[in-house]
Amino acid sequence: MRASPDRGPDPSRLEGRRLLLSPLTGTTFESLFGTGLAAPRRRMKNAAVIEPHPCVEDFGVDDLPQRHPHAPRYARARLAPALAAALALLLSLSACSDRDVPAASSTGAAASSSSTAPHRLVRGNGPEPDSLDPQRARNVESANVLRDLYEGLTIVGHDGAPAPGVAKSWSVSADGLRWTFLLRAEARWSNGDPVVAADFVAALQRLVAPATRSQYAQVVDSIRHAREIIAGRQPPTALGVVAPDPATVVIELESPTPYLPGLMSHWSTMPVHRPTLAREGAGFVKPGVLVGNGAFRLVAWVQGAQLDLERNRQYWNDAATRLEAVRFVTQSDENAEYQRWRSGELHVTATVPRGQFDNIRREHAAALKLGPQLGTYYFGLNLDREPFRSQPGLRRALSLALDRERITGSVTRVGELPANGWVPPGTFNYTSQSFDYAGRPMAERLVEARRLYAAAGFSAARPLRFELRYNTGDVHNRIAVAAAAMWKQALGAEVSLVVREFKVLQQEVDAREVDLFRSSWIGDYNDAYTFLQLFKGDFGLNTPHFRDARYDALLVAAAAEVDPAKRRATLEEAERVLLAAHPVIPVHFYVTKHLVSPRVQGWYDNVLNVVYSKDLALSPAGAGP
Repeated sequence: MRASPDRGPDPSRLEGRRLLLSPLTGTTFESLFGTGLAAPRRRMKNAAVIEPHPCVEDFGVDDLPQRHPHAPRYARARLAPALAAALALLLSLSACSDRDVPAASSTGAAASSSSTAPHRLVRGNGPEPDSLDPQRARNVESANVLRDLYEGLTIVGHDGAPAPGVAKSWSVSADGLRWTFLLRAEARWSNGDPVVAADFVAALQRLVAPATRSQYAQVVDSIRHAREIIAGRQPPTALGVVAPDPATVVIELESPTPYLPGLMSHWSTMPVHRPTLAREGAGFVKPGVLVGNGAFRLVAWVQGAQLDLERNRQYWNDAATRLEAVRFVTQSDENAEYQRWRSGELHVTATVPRGQFDNIRREHAAALKLGPQLGTYYFGLNLDREPFRSQPGLRRALSLALDRERITGSVTRVGELPANGWVPPGTFNYTSQSFDYAGRPMAERLVEARRLYAAAGFSAARPLRFELRYNTGDVHNRIAVAAAAMWKQALGAEVSLVVREFKVLQQEVDAREVDLFRSSWIGDYNDAYTFLQLFKGDFGLNTPHFRDARYDALLVAAAAEVDPAKRRATLEEAERVLLAAHPVIPVHFYVTKHLVSPRVQGWYDNVLNVVYSKDLALSPAGAGP
């Protein structure tokens, strides 16, 4: 999945804000990075700073909701000689104290104390969900809510592996091309209707139908006829999914897909209540209208504040549900979210603020939950544009010059791992591959980077000039400025940093209007294919526009391979081909990070960062949040 970005402040506080340039004195490059990059020892002036607030956290959000139509579309700064000083400023702001953090709102329903509802779990959820339509939703915030409202054939188990959902069991044919899922007879929609196989058939047909315009249609392209349907060459009813009886779903594949049970836990494959969809059309997701089959049902959605869910007594396993209600709080500012957690308004945060991480680790060690996550933060290069299109050596030079250890140690600072490959470590039945220069000293890497830079025709007299576009948010500001400073210092490249709202950035990347862009990818299921498929030539989300016949052939071969060992070897070879071509520059691998109240019982972490509300409970109110 295309990840929902790390967050900045409340969008309402950004209206009318601009990225300004003002003098900055007394900052050295060494104050930020030490001496490892051999920066000039002189003091820098005229660096870019973000005003008027002294904390970077006050600038930037990941996705400005539509309720703020007058928020600035973008801010732009050209950072050339003063990049190092700008980066030093940005990092120094991590020391901002709690007095610089905006106070939690005391107005509105979202600010009501969780203590007034002893069986209501209050979860921080980041920016506004983009949709509660399972086939059309695309961000993590939507997925979190959808997993409580709906249940797929499978769910994500506590260990990240697929577990039975509506399907109590499944089997696969010897050739790996036919999967049969047997449904629970007791499964019910929230209105009492039985959940039947035809509901899943309709959902999958809807997912691949061109009229749906789903961003995730291609995740099921291994199902028979899916590619032809997505391309408009066959009707959705031709999809290789049938319901021979109300309790059986049969899926026919074009090629073996061993990760299919995991894929069936993805929100885009969740069933639809056909009568409500037929009657309401796009309005079938409204509160009071939405009919789901999950452990909870939608009661209210206050834009910019919260979504309220209550227990669905029709859920097939309601007896095991221990909560009466769940509130998902919309909060784009991670510092404000932290304050709300400290005041007891939230039981669980969506993330933790980087600028206060050290203090949080000292003060709330027992409540801080960190764990590995299948996700990669990266810079994508537009291979439809020169000079990146025809110069793989230049792409390699930029990757060589990026000091990932410095970025994760000094910029991100919450346990992320430097990404010297593409597929994250911890992926099931897979050994993550690495660049051939991984582990080499930076001094050696810089020698090669400069040689490749010169071979590509660039020099001090003719520097490489390009734009790096990224979405608003503190962490993205910091990483972008750090990268630009490294490329300037090591190679002499002149980088223009262009800040966009998240939705605008997505549109520009899709329209191929960028040189180099920030993005991330979170695994849809625990298998290397979810990461490697992204760069297949015909994959719709191949935003770098990478085209490599050998790479595509390896993915096709892996998709057709039944033997697990051979499939693994083929995918590992594909990753090596990808890394050698450098269509993207991986930066770091993600970690999950939450603050969880001691009142929350049953919390668990997994590599997919999926924790169902139905698995949790609240102890009686006591000390602490």
